[in-house]
Amino acid sequence: MLDASSKHILEQYKQNIETYKKVQEIVTAEIKRVVNNFGMVVCGIESRIKTEKSLTGKLELKGYKYKDIKDITDILGARVITFYSDEVDKIASSLETVFDVDWANSIDKRKALSTDQFGYMSLHFICRIPKSLYYNKNNTEINEIPFEIQIKTVLQHAWATVHHDMGYKTDVEIPKEYLRGINRLAGILEMADDEFKRLRVSIEEYRKKVKSIVSSGNFDEIELNGDTFKAYIDFGAFAKLNRRIAEINNMDIVEVSLDRFLEVFIKLQCATLGDINKIVKEYSEKAYQLALVQFGNKDIDIMASSVGLTCLCSVYILSKGFGESGLELFFKELNGDKKSNENLVNRTMEFGRKIGIIN
Repeated sequence: MLDASSKHILEQYKQNIETYKKVQEIVTAEIKRVVNNFGMVVCGIESRIKTEKSLTGKLELKGYKYKDIKDITDILGARVITFYSDEVDKIASSLETVFDVDWANSIDKRKALSTDQFGYMSLHFICRIPKSLYYNKNNTEINEIPFEIQIKTVLQHAWATVHHDMGYKTDVEIPKEYLRGINRLAGILEMADDEFKRLRVSIEEYRKKVKSIVSSGNFDEIELNGDTFKAYIDFGAFAKLNRRIAEINNMDIVEVSLDRFLEVFIKLQCATLGDINKIVKEYSEKAYQLALVQFGNKDIDIMASSVGLTCLCSVYILSKGFGESGLELFFKELNGDKKSNENLVNRTMEFGRKIGIIN
């Protein structure tokens, strides 16, 4: 049974539900703006308003604690789920400048844990919308309604969900032996969170190092992989050939992904960027001649940025004597198993004969 105060709160809820929806709209939009400003990719941004049924259940259990609907700070809740633990603080620091934070009722559960305790960690802000962000003189309640924002990692979110399901789904107390197992799992997740952050930092440092080495031109030192190949592309390794081909018909170059060529070079037994660079130096002129035969005297005004690489790989394959079967494998790697590959092979063979790289 609900007491009189709880019944009053339920009436307030019904009367103010549209205002809560407006607050939810503003809060969600601002959180998305903050995340976008960081250029950050997050696992999720969620928000919800407690249903009347859920609020009734809360009041049945803890209604004695509340005298007014504004005493309940989680009727509206928002959640930001990040991939890495250090992103929690980045987002939190920005949200502090956007909303009025009720520090007395907010909690950083990461700091609340003792040093010998594993557990669910996240940052919980209790906030209100400041007038500087939004104000409507006809509905000043918008600036008075409290709401909760949780900021947590995807692993913290998983832990909270599983722990709630196992620990609070029923009124039966969980035996200590099971609680110990739950806490051990929490410790593993906590270690995983730290390790993911460490690996991300290490990978970022590695990529910076790769870009630095690529810029220095010491290609023989650099193992060929996805990161190094991207750095090599960004370095403009194929740009000169593309610009020269584009000048054949004053074509505009449309940038497309060149990632699919990585596997091609690996299958051509390139182990380092130096191996690719040798192909560029030795076969760029023949690649240009192939493109000249292909595009000369044709009314074409645009070309994809993959054209230079396609010509380069084609002349390399033909010059090494891999012939028609080599081209078939090449175009299959680029385009998948398509019927149009046969026509591409035949045309490339024809162009190859014209420029004298095959008989």
